[in-house]
Amino acid sequence: MHMPLSPEMMEERRFRSVKRGFPRIPPGFVHVMGLAVAAGALVPVPTVRAADPQPYDVTFVPTGDAPLDKLIRQSSSLETLRRKLEVGPFALIARARADRKTFLTVLESEGYDSGKVTITIDGHTLSDPALPDLLRKAPASPPARVRVAIAKGPLYHVGAVSTPGLADPAAAAALGVSPGEPATAAPLVGAAVRLETRLRNLGYAFAKVSPPVAEADDATHTLSVTYPVSMGPRVDVGSITFTGMQRMNGRFMARHIALKPGQRYSQKALDASRDQLLGLGVFSSVTASTAAAPRPAGQVPVTFTVRERKRHTVALGASYSSDLGIDANVSWTDRDLFGEAQSLTLSLGATGIAGSGRSQTATFGKHTYVVAPGYDAKATYRVPDFIRPGQSLVATIEALKQYLPAYSRTAFLGSAAIAHPLAPHLTLDYGAGFVFEKVNQQGVSRTYRLLQLPVTLSYNTANSLLNPTRGVKLALHVTPTLALGAGAKPFVITELTGSTYINLEAPGRGVLALHGVLGRIFGASQFQIPPDQRFYAGGTGTVRGFTYQTVGPLFPDGIPEGGTAIDALETEFRQRIGKHFGVAPFIDAGQVSANGTPFTGTLRVGAGLGLLYYTGIGPLRVDVGVPLNRAPGSSSFAVYIGLGQAF
Repeated sequence: MHMPLSPEMMEERRFRSVKRGFPRIPPGFVHVMGLAVAAGALVPVPTVRAADPQPYDVTFVPTGDAPLDKLIRQSSSLETLRRKLEVGPFALIARARADRKTFLTVLESEGYDSGKVTITIDGHTLSDPALPDLLRKAPASPPARVRVAIAKGPLYHVGAVSTPGLADPAAAAALGVSPGEPATAAPLVGAAVRLETRLRNLGYAFAKVSPPVAEADDATHTLSVTYPVSMGPRVDVGSITFTGMQRMNGRFMARHIALKPGQRYSQKALDASRDQLLGLGVFSSVTASTAAAPRPAGQVPVTFTVRERKRHTVALGASYSSDLGIDANVSWTDRDLFGEAQSLTLSLGATGIAGSGRSQTATFGKHTYVVAPGYDAKATYRVPDFIRPGQSLVATIEALKQYLPAYSRTAFLGSAAIAHPLAPHLTLDYGAGFVFEKVNQQGVSRTYRLLQLPVTLSYNTANSLLNPTRGVKLALHVTPTLALGAGAKPFVITELTGSTYINLEAPGRGVLALHGVLGRIFGASQFQIPPDQRFYAGGTGTVRGFTYQTVGPLFPDGIPEGGTAIDALETEFRQRIGKHFGVAPFIDAGQVSANGTPFTGTLRVGAGLGLLYYTGIGPLRVDVGVPLNRAPGSSSFAVYIGLGQAF
């Protein structure tokens, strides 16, 4: 038997697309259907109505296919509305009839085109004319017994696949549908989208692939599928125009994007250029559109319509740790200083507010850490497309005063760096900077003048800045440093950092997160290097639970010395609970050595628990960590509060 299905029927009956275990019933479908059923909208209103709601229980007879059984339950209004929306006897029948249609759609979407659905209420079929009267007379207790039995029938497979109108064989492989594979809805519907996308990327800007038309053969249990194609002409990119700007320079925007007039049209290139404009940080929205027909012949004009964000913005930020106190900052940004997305950010921060002094007794006697308020004033100027498209220049000047467990520091810094993209997700940063500072450690103050040439190679595929749930971040930092002054020795700081995020549950619900640090300083010994340029561990970023900087070699009075090699690993499991809450148990380990060799210091281990509240910006996070092998000078616990994940 052959049964032709129109495109509309394909969308409505078969291709209300679902994958195993993940129904794609339209949002709110079940609840809206339940409300309509409750109002008696799906059946004729009888002259007699039940006075009270009719309670009922639902039993689903297993099909032997656990994913299908789960899908049936998830799509059932009988199940999802049983306790949420009470119904009368006649509305119960209507609800069951609506479910029967939904279950048939689910079966067909999973490839069971000849499946059968039988629903009974107290042993009576839904078509039994005596059922309404029986339910009308039924008492509230015991509840009505609803039984759902599914007979899957044979699984249909794809038969012949045809693409009438397709004139470019190179695009045919984009369908991804082959005879003999299961005739499930999702890949069959998605094939039309894939083919149309492929054609548009090959230059056919006006290509259309209609929804698939299927013909079922119940004798062979196959489904022949046809994808009608309208190719349209193959065209090049024509004129490119920009609209909607207030301050931005259209000539700069034309230089910034990779799309150029005369190149072969490609939807992928069009989308990439839209993303390039959004990446400038100036626009709140960018829409790319093409003319309805070639103009002139063989060319399609392209228009980018933009909406600029507010030019100026003010941001506030704060974080807290029990060892260093509160860090707070305010910043002001001009996103478009001169009409070509040059940005200027001025920020002022206060550090160490309400920082607590530390006084502890160790085997070598008493020692004290004092954390006092400091400041951090910074100006950052960024120029996109510096010298060449895609390359940016960032210049920074900064004045700061810090009071830390290892040292106190007053410094003036300046730097200029170029960020050069090498490939997608891969960037090379290089530049020059200077440091003029006065550092006090162990009561001895020294002045340092440093010239630095930092180089960073970074690779980043993480999907979020504040709440990454997948991807990898790697960065190799190499900073040759020349210390100016008598007796000073040059040295090179090298550091490799990396983070990765592994989903162990549904995407974003259960994430194993790892962060590692490995570093070494070459060319000078421990005390030939300024205290602020040495490696320290302890606290957020290395080993939580330990007082900041206290993991590593210590002076006899317990003040951290800093070292020339570091290795640390942070591990945590981020479990989301419900919509807004989560927990993150963690364990960290790390060490710092003074001899320039990683993995040779005293290993310190900390553990704890993070409590998370997810917002639209990112998670608010409170971490409590404890040292498992407490170091001299370290607290018995530490608390960290901030916005965003720990790494």
